[in-house]
Amino acid sequence: MADVLAEGYNVFDTAKSPSGTVKYLESPADVIGLIQSGRLAEHILLVQGGTTTFLAPALSMGAIGVITMSGAPESHLGILSREFQTPCVMTAHLTSSESRYVVGNTDPSHFEEIAKALDGRKVRLDCTDHEVGRVVADD
Repeated sequence: MADVLAEGYNVFDTAKSPSGTVKYLESPADVIGLIQSGRLAEHILLVQGGTTTFLAPALSMGAIGVITMSGAPESHLGILSREFQTPCVMTAHLTSSESRYVVGNTDPSHFEEIAKALDGRKVRLDCTDHEVGRVVADD
């Protein structure tokens, strides 16, 4: 089995297993730039939280997969992911790190560590487990 780089909450069970290069999107401008590039379908989108409403246009235009570093499947982004049937792993943590997201008490270094480890990496999302979503190395 390939290396599991990160795990988090699986938003919904699906046999879809999208593969692409992780693209960290920090702002609405990043989302617009990716959409305008015409390369949206090449990327698994990484965002900080489940309340990242600026990702909605990317979902409606065919995003293939999403990873969040905080948030729950019941959040805005979780709901949209289910509606658009876009595989999504939420509150992902690196399997190689002890750092975990804690509501209201998470140091920015937690998010920076995840973004640094995953951004630009070729991965596949595994959302077949009812509870755990996995980000698997695909390079």
